[in-house]
Formats: sequence, C-alpha cells, structure tokens
Amino acid sequence: MFARSNARYETPNIQYHVQPLSLDRFGEPLHDFPGMTLSVCNLRPTSRGAVRLRDNNPLTPPIIDPNYLDTDEDRLVAAESLRHARMMMETEALSELEPEEIFPGSHLSSDEDLAASAGDISASIFHPVGTCKMGPAGDIDSVVDDQLRVQGVKGLRIVDASIMPAIPSGNTNSPVLMIAEKAADMLLENDQKY
Repeated sequence: MFARSNARYETPNIQYHVQPLSLDRFGEPLHDFPGMTLSVCNLRPTSRGAVRLRDNNPLTPPIIDPNYLDTDEDRLVAAESLRHARMMMETEALSELEPEEIFPGSHLSSDEDLAASAGDISASIFHPVGTCKMGPAGDIDSVVDDQLRVQGVKGLRIVDASIMPAIPSGNTNSPVLMIAEKAADMLLENDQKY
C-alpha cells in the first residue's frame, strides 16, 4: 500500500509491507502470539550510504555503510510513518481486532523518540540503488555513462538497479527490466556497427 506520511507531500512517499505475523526483527523467531507487522518504507530517502573497498584484495568483502536516517528529513518521515501506521490500526476495519502496539510502543510520541526507535530496526528491503550511478562524463559521482559503460574501463557495462541515480518511488523490478531492455538494444546496435 502506498500513502503519504504527511499532507505536505503531493504524492505517496511511503509504502507499507503488511505481514500476517509478529516478530521483533526479520530473521528472528516469530512471537508466540497472533499478530501482524506493518513495515514502512520511505520511498524517497535523502540519506546516502556508501560501499567502499576495504583493501585492494578483490576477495575481501567491501565496507557497506547504509547510513540510514542520517538526514532530518528521513528522521521526520520515520516518525510520521509510525504515526500513520498507528492511525491505520485505529480505523474501524482494524480496530475491531483490538491491536496492541508492541514496537515501538505507544508510550513513545515525540519525533525524536519515534525516529530513534525506527533507527533501531532500520534495514534494507532489498531495493538498493545508486552504487554505480549513471551520469554525464565529468560527474565525479558517476560510475557509468549514458551507454552503461563503466567510465575508465574498456568493455565493461553495468545493467542493474545500481546505475539508478536515485531510487524510484516504488518497486525497482520494472525499472530494471526497462534498463535491461535498453541495454540489450544498445548492445545489438553497437554490434551491428562492427
């Protein structure tokens, strides 16, 4: 479900993932009581993480710093999202289930407390983008050009979500399919030239 965390947004800026289960964190055991989990995704985060090489050994895992909730805007959206989720649980359709908030806990209400609580469990929902940003020649933050060629590396292209300069406001599957289709067209066109 897509929604606006606050009326100041013209279009939805959050997406809900509703699971018919209750747990503290994904990957941990389920609670021993019936429940549901509302996970909220900020569709347009302003915080930026980084992936860096640890050393020059290609077998050494990289340093991955997601840098979640680094900006005031992202912390505000996190707090607003929790309030929005509470509002949904108070609707007539769901209130008859008599939901009880386990996390973050109804005792938390300030922007700061809600954002800190959200930060305690922030995680990727498997839609990372931008680690190999596409951009014009000369853009020091770009890894690939408009033909998806890795700048400075002959014969190598990147064709996945990592080339997106920013995450789309929704799921990444369809945009990646479009990137792949365009890349296939470019490769075929290039092959026909030679």
